[in-house]
Amino acid sequence: MVTKKKTFDCVEMKRHAQKAIEAEWQRRRGEFASYGEFLEATLKESEWGRQMWGRLHRDVPPGG
Repeated sequence: MVTKKKTFDCVEMKRHAQKAIEAEWQRRRGEFASYGEFLEATLKESEWGRQMWGRLHRDVPPGG
């Protein structure tokens, strides 16, 4: 059986995303009482986040 060489590393992508979120949290932590509030606000600020929230929770608005 011939195996294909991986061209995409999902673990590396996840680590990169987590580092970006952590860096933003460190820059903005004074704006929020908790990390959870930060995540919720970031979700609301993002068009993609609002769309995903709407798809996943059609009956419950963010924070509601």
